[in-house]
Amino acid sequence: MNRQTTFLLFGLTLLFNQVSGQTFKQQFNDLVSKKDTSGQQQLLEKWEKTDGNDPELFVAYFNYFVVKSKNEIITLGQNPKGKDVLQIMDQDTTKKEPVAFMYGDIHYNPDLLSKGFNWINKGIEKHPNRLDMRFGKIYMFGQIEDYETFTKEIIKTIDYSAINQNEWTWADSKPLDDPKEFMLSSIQNYQLQLYNTENDDLLDNMKRIAETVLKYYPDHIESLSNLSIVFMLQKQYDKALEPLLKAEKLNPKDYIVLSNIAQAYKLKGDTKNAIKYYELTLKHGDEQAKKYAQGQIDELKKK
Repeated sequence: MNRQTTFLLFGLTLLFNQVSGQTFKQQFNDLVSKKDTSGQQQLLEKWEKTDGNDPELFVAYFNYFVVKSKNEIITLGQNPKGKDVLQIMDQDTTKKEPVAFMYGDIHYNPDLLSKGFNWINKGIEKHPNRLDMRFGKIYMFGQIEDYETFTKEIIKTIDYSAINQNEWTWADSKPLDDPKEFMLSSIQNYQLQLYNTENDDLLDNMKRIAETVLKYYPDHIESLSNLSIVFMLQKQYDKALEPLLKAEKLNPKDYIVLSNIAQAYKLKGDTKNAIKYYELTLKHGDEQAKKYAQGQIDELKKK
């Protein structure tokens, strides 16, 4: 999911400041572009006195404290992050592996970030249909790798979607096009974020999110697949097949589902069914999926 990491700008309402003739949005954006945090603070205080219930005020305060809390540092360690990484080699030229790495890292001041979360929490309480507020909050918990709170906030959002019937709004409180699909596709990206950590301790988080989605949207194929992947990684192959076979009934030509079914049967040791579903993947898949399926079939037939 594409997002600005330095400033989460969700947009500000066209609320006019009668003194200057400019909107608070224009003034705030100008001060952000100038990196004038003192001016931002003064403006936010004026804005709060003018219209303390404006939903964009809560977003602006959240952005203000997120940016202010951010601290970029140079780190020497063993777990490089980002693209700009300097390898530190051993003086012994016969050793080919780096002994350490130098790279940029980001830390957030917890006290300042907490103030930002307090503001966005107030905003969500007053304007519960603002999905951008919820997603901004979730995004930041992902940035600080607080994946338990990250997961709980995703689940809260899914639960609330059943209450507001997906009447979600975004910046300027404008309604979203196809809000249900937008919400679910965004949550799928959050699931990928958890998966890409390669941390098996977070498999339960993925499972809880998938189960919550399926509670309200039982035909959501991506969540059925997510649930199956968790079970496969936990070597519970029969449990993995249950949601996959349901997904196949919903869309018999979904080659990702077909390939996952084949993989589950392969891991289970059921060669006959594994080949059957890899052949279905060959029939319905794209070129990459077909190439992978054919390789799997060739391997299975050698056994």
